[in-house]
This record gives sequence, structure tokens and C-alpha cells, in this order.
Amino acid sequence: MHSKKFSYENQELEITWDMKRCIHAKECVHGLPNVFDIKRKPWIDPDNESDSEKIIETIERCPTGALQYHFKNKDNPETPPSSNKLIIDEDGPLYVHGNIVLQDTNGNEVLKETRLAFCRCGKSSNKPLCDNSHIGAEFKSGTSYNPERLELEPQENEGGELLIKLVENAAFVVEGNYKLIGGDQQTKTCKRMSFCRCGASENKPFCDGSHRQIEFKTNE
Repeated sequence: MHSKKFSYENQELEITWDMKRCIHAKECVHGLPNVFDIKRKPWIDPDNESDSEKIIETIERCPTGALQYHFKNKDNPETPPSSNKLIIDEDGPLYVHGNIVLQDTNGNEVLKETRLAFCRCGKSSNKPLCDNSHIGAEFKSGTSYNPERLELEPQENEGGELLIKLVENAAFVVEGNYKLIGGDQQTKTCKRMSFCRCGASENKPFCDGSHRQIEFKTNE
């Protein structure tokens, strides 16, 4: 998992952009084009907006967490949302929004985040995160899923810590309260589930063990 960050400031805020996590979802350029303009250098100019709340609202819509902010004169990190959501993107990543704690394959905490995009095609060079490789790989996966197993353990609370554990050469495991969203489907659950990241599962977005058959390598 790689990172390459750039910093942009005004009197009140420091904005960071991690180009390795950016997959050009364009929430920023559509939401606040006076600040975020890819035709300009530097492409982020927070001095073009006097209302810091507008900048913050736009940054918090970045689904990958590539854009972050903090106030320069006080410790005020982004507050995790009140509920955790896993959003299946058609032919693309699994977006996770919430109070996220990411553990590596050895059980070490490597990230505490509110927004991440996880690779589902198995081709990313920045695993476990998406780097848009699904486009070149022509990855195909709808947003529908079988809710039967999730419904066995309905969600007890709205939020709380959402633990995501990476498994070497295999799936990632989600533990905690969350809502899985795929198209028109929404299921609230606290079911511990393994999600496919090799791209070969016949039961997407869930793992079905296909990573063993294709000898999937995470190389993390």
C-alpha cells in the first residue's frame, strides 16, 4: 500500500491529496470547481473559497479518502460518520465509509480512516486499495448480492468501530456494524463476512474460496 501526498494551505486549513489513493471519482471537481480544478496548477487552491465549511463538505465526499483536511490552529480531525457503510460500485471497488480500522495480515493496525476504496478486481498495484486497474482489466461485477447470510445477524447499533482484516493471498474480513449497499439493496448487519478481492468469486461481493484456485497473490 503506497502513498504520495501533496499539501495545499490557506490561513485556516491544510488540505492533503494522496495521488496513490485517488481514482478520479470527481466529487471534488464537480462539488467545488473554484477550489479543485484539474486544468490549473496547482490544481487545488483553497484560497479561492472563503467558506472553509464548503471545502470540508466537499473533501468529505471524496470516497477514497485521497483528500484529507485538518485545521492548522487546532486538533480537529474528521469525525467518523454515525453509521458504517459498504457500497458496491458496479464493475469497480468496494467503498467503505465509517469508523474504519484496517489491520494488515499480521494483525497490526495500519490505518484509521473514515473513507477507503478497496480493490475487488485483484489487479491493483496498490492492494488492498483500488487504483482503477479494474478499468484496464475490464472487470465485470454487478451490485446485487444474496442478503441471506447477512440477515442472520441483524445490526445491533448504528456505528462503532469497523474492523477490516486483510488475509494474505485471500479475502478481507469485515467485523462490526455496517450497512451493505448494492444498487437498490440495503442490508443492516453485524455479520462477520469475508469479501472477495481476487476478482474470481462466483458469489461477489463475498469470498467463495476462488483465490485458492487462481493462486491469487496479494503482495502486500
